[in-house]
Amino acid sequence: MPDLFEYSDRLNAPVEAFYCTSEKMHLPVGAHWHYFVEILYMETGSVTVVCNGLTQQLMPGDMLFIPPQTVHSISWLNDQPFRYKCIKYSPSRIRLVEDYLPNLNILFNDLMQREDPPFRFSVEDFDGISLPDQLEAIFSEVQQRKYGYLTCIYSRLTELTLQILRIWYNRGIPLQTEPITDADTYSIQNVVIYIDKHSHENLLVDDLAKMCNMSYSYFAKVFHRQYGQSCKQYIEFIRLTKAENLLLFTDHDLSAIAEETGFSDCSHLIRCFKRLYHITPKQYRLFHR
Repeated sequence: MPDLFEYSDRLNAPVEAFYCTSEKMHLPVGAHWHYFVEILYMETGSVTVVCNGLTQQLMPGDMLFIPPQTVHSISWLNDQPFRYKCIKYSPSRIRLVEDYLPNLNILFNDLMQREDPPFRFSVEDFDGISLPDQLEAIFSEVQQRKYGYLTCIYSRLTELTLQILRIWYNRGIPLQTEPITDADTYSIQNVVIYIDKHSHENLLVDDLAKMCNMSYSYFAKVFHRQYGQSCKQYIEFIRLTKAENLLLFTDHDLSAIAEETGFSDCSHLIRCFKRLYHITPKQYRLFHR
């Protein structure tokens, strides 16, 4: 079973920027996630993006900010040509100077737990900057690679990040986050990688806590703080996401899918799938076929 985790070294450069078009790109892009930020800016046509189960249709002038460790897929539901910019970078390169500004990784994880995560923007949301011009400037720097281009790019990405924080602040979205030590963050990230690679096996939260040299209660607290759900819920979510891919892209029967994704049996898979997607796996497959 392919991993959903996409290693950060899959970036071929510190910042990548390229066009995705209906002429050159084959959709759908199956569900996956990675440790870098991905920005999609729609110029023409439309695509449908599913982020952590939330479906959003991007229209011209829309920007979708996809945080790290966010399961997402992209599909094309009509025959109209599309074109969008895609920019990828590591958020660890963004330096916010003021102490009161939030830890970005923790903030992104908190916001993804909201019923309607605020990661979709339009050009009208940005006050004081032209979003198309800002993204085009980043795009041009990546393509031309002039002297000092990375400094220029990160400066613009920092400005864009601050504009996004201001939008959230003006909307009354809480930006204060409880700090988590770098060591704890690193340990939990390693566990998340392990979960993705071994999700088909019998995973016990107590064993995962021991991998981090943490007590069960402290591990549960840190994991929930960073991901907004329990470790057990997260394991089930990863298994269901892999089951969704198998439903869409293979002809495996439900028993085989249940076995390959770590569910005890077919009934267990159906029960968990229906709780998250509100339809049965069979109905889901038929609908998307």
